[in-house]
Parts: sequence; C-alpha cells; structure tokens
Amino acid sequence: MSVSRLTAAALIASLAACAVGPNFKRPTPPAAAGYGSAAWKETAAAGGAGGDAQRLLADMDVPSEWWSLFKSPQLNQLVEQALKANPNVGAAQAALRQAHELYSAQWTSFFPSVEGSFSGARAKNALGTIANPTSLPQTNPYYNLYTAQLTVSYLPDVFGGTRRAVELAKAQMQSSRFQLEAVYLTLSSNVVVTAVQEASIRGQIAATTRLVELQNDLTDKVRHQRALGTVSDLDVLAQESLAAQTAQQLPPLQKQLGQTRDALTALLGRLPSDEPTQSFRLEDLTLPTDLPVSLPSKLIEQRPDVRQAEENLHAASAADGVTIANMLPQFSINGDIGSSALTLKQLFSPYTGFWSIGASLSETLFDAGALLHKKRAADAALDQAAAEYRAAVILACQNVADTLRALQADADALKASTEAERAAKKTFDFARQQREFGTITLISVLNAEQLYLQAELALVQAQANRYADTAALFQALGGGWWNRKEEPRYERTGPTGE
Repeated sequence: MSVSRLTAAALIASLAACAVGPNFKRPTPPAAAGYGSAAWKETAAAGGAGGDAQRLLADMDVPSEWWSLFKSPQLNQLVEQALKANPNVGAAQAALRQAHELYSAQWTSFFPSVEGSFSGARAKNALGTIANPTSLPQTNPYYNLYTAQLTVSYLPDVFGGTRRAVELAKAQMQSSRFQLEAVYLTLSSNVVVTAVQEASIRGQIAATTRLVELQNDLTDKVRHQRALGTVSDLDVLAQESLAAQTAQQLPPLQKQLGQTRDALTALLGRLPSDEPTQSFRLEDLTLPTDLPVSLPSKLIEQRPDVRQAEENLHAASAADGVTIANMLPQFSINGDIGSSALTLKQLFSPYTGFWSIGASLSETLFDAGALLHKKRAADAALDQAAAEYRAAVILACQNVADTLRALQADADALKASTEAERAAKKTFDFARQQREFGTITLISVLNAEQLYLQAELALVQAQANRYADTAALFQALGGGWWNRKEEPRYERTGPTGE
C-alpha cells in the first residue's frame, strides 16, 4: 500500500472514531415565565417632555439600531461614528480575526503534513593503514552526496483529541465573536446615556440660570425696599445670600458638562481637541413609548455576555476531552521518499531512489502524575465555566428586572416632580405678588423660591432618568444584534486617531 493510500485510510478511520470526553450540550434555558413583581404593562403618564406613558410589548423585537427610536438625527450620527472609530471596536475585531485564524490553523491538524528537504555534503572516506584498516584503499577518498526527499507524517485521531482541540478553538472563536457584540452594545449604550447626561446637565444649567436671574431681580427689589425703609438690612443680606448660593451651583454643573463632553468625544475615538459639533437637550429627544420585553428563555439567546459565557463553557468541555485524549496512547504514521546521488545530475536517476514507511505507538508510563493533574484541572475549569454561565444568566435576568423597576419608578417620579414643579412655580409667583402688596414677609418669598429651585432641578433629573433607563432596557435585552444585516466597519486610525 502506498503512503498516500495509507494516510487517507488513517484519516478516514480517525474521523469516524468516537471522541473521548464529554459531548457538549447547550444548557437548559430558564423556565421562568417572567420577571416577577418587576413586570408591568404600562407606566404612569406625566405632562411635559418625556412624560408619555410607556408600554411593554411581549411580541416586540429589539431593533438593531434601537437608538433611532429616540428620533434624534444627531444621536444617530454619533452612535454610527463611535461604532466606526472607537479603538475598543478595533481591538475586539482584531481579537476575532486572531481567533478565526487560530481555529483555521487547528483544523489543519486533521491532515497529514508534508515536508520537502534537500541536502548536499562534501565528505572524505578514511583511507586506513596497516595498523588500522578501516576501509579499502581508494584513489580518491573525497566525494559529494546530494539527497532530496519528501517526508510525510500523520497523527491519526484515534481517540478524538484532535477533534476536541478543533472544537475548543471554534468555541474560543465564537466567544470572541460575542465579545465583539458586547463591545458594540456597550459602546452604543454609553453614547446614548452620555448624550442623555449632557442633555440633563444642560437642562439643570438652564434651570439654575433662570433662577439666578429671578433671584437677582428679587434682590434688586429688596434693595429698593430697603432704601424706602420697608425692609431691614437682614432681609437684604438673606436674599443676597440665597442668590449667591444658587449662582454657586453653576460652576460644578459647567464642570460636569465639560467632562461629559470629553467622555462623549472619547467614545467617538477622538482626542479632546476634536470635540463633536453635536449637542443635546432633553427637548430634542423623543421618549420611546412602546418597549420590548423578552422572556428569560429568549433573553439568554439575545445577551452577548450570556452567549460568550456559553461558548466559554463549550471550550472548557472540549478542553476536558483534550486532556483525556492526552492520557491515552498516541499513534503516528511516517513515510519518506527521495533520491540520493553523488552528483546533482544523477538525482532521481535509476537506482538512486529510496523510501520508508512506518508507524509508531507511544504511551506515557511515568510523568509523576502530570497528565492526571492536568485532567483534574480541566475538570475544575469546566465546573468554573458552568458556574460562570449560571451567574451570567442570573445577572442578565436581574438587569432586565432592575431596569423594569427603574422605568416604573421613573414614571412615578416624573409625575410627582411635574406636579411638584407646577405647584412650586405657582407658590413662588403668588408669594412674589403678595410680597409686593406687603401681605407676607420676605422670608416666606425666599422659602418659596428655594422650593421652586429644588423642584425645577428635580424635574430635569427625573426627565433624564426616563431616557437613560429606557436605553438601559435596550442594553439589558441584548441590543438587537441578531437583526443587524452587517457589522459596523472599523476605520483604522493612527495612535492619535488621525
């Protein structure tokens, strides 16, 4: 039988054999029918920006570009730019390419390897002497020797070690794929939440600025009344102190706004000097009113982190099979064919050819328990991966439940904040009118003004919380990557993003 036929027969036999170790089976999905007391059908409604009621739709799928539901062209542009230029995306894509190449390299283990070699040597035979006749007398002991040969080697996968190694590499590649999806999801969510945070801070700055202007007007009036002798110096100092305290809140808000803009610029893969031109305000965003919700059994299919944990479990299962195969006998088949001649032109001429074929079997007889300990380590790694998968499932369901609770609380908080702001505004306006008629003290006006300030800022924060937690729900549900037609393209940039 020729070397090629023997190798092909061994290849077919190895592929048909059984693989040692556990055969991976996908974990059973959670049987829970929902998220317990965290679930709801419709939130409370409040007037004003972001005050619409939100509804949960069980049959609604998560769109791949879920951020477009906020109906902000500027937000859509920034998310698209971030997915193209953020270096974390490029790193995750490179990791996936690396894993794919390693899987392809491991898959070649199913085939024999063929090596070609050529050697040339200049040698001298021993002439020998009467005292030491090592060879026959020669007229020319010098000669050249040229050898050209092909070496074929093959390791039959008798116990499935190679198949488990390929299975391991493929699972690692899939893990890298879901890691990339997790980067996409986290990045897009961070852009949306950062934009909402910017809008919230701008709203707080605007509210604080309006209140500072009101307080300055009131301060002027109090000073005028002091000149008329209708109020005391203590009243003037109290009003000036409150105006200064309100103005004192502006610098921290402006610092937060600048840092938020820096964070948004970094998410786009840019340096602070290349700040985006887009800016955000709450009134420019539309609150999505119809929201999807997935059952836990479907959620584990959607969450990239859960899918990555599943592939890590698959890889640990395959690695356990590899350690078992390493403890069993190892087979190998080797063959050589070539030609050897004293001159180059004689190579491959009649009577210069040679060939050999053979098989070997090896088994580790003593290694001080190294293979056994590696097997036990693989068992422990499999248990670890199983526990991490369960933890990922629990965390995924917890994220959805927490977000559902947050959305319901946000709606209630916004409704209460809206009512409180309206009441505080009416109280403040009424107090200023009564003060002009002299029917109430200045202290009463200051108290009403302080309550209005707190209500105004609380309203802006409550509005922003609804937008941010709505984005968090889409993130908790997996972000709709399964509906994406193509992956975002990464634009290679220099070290400084140029």
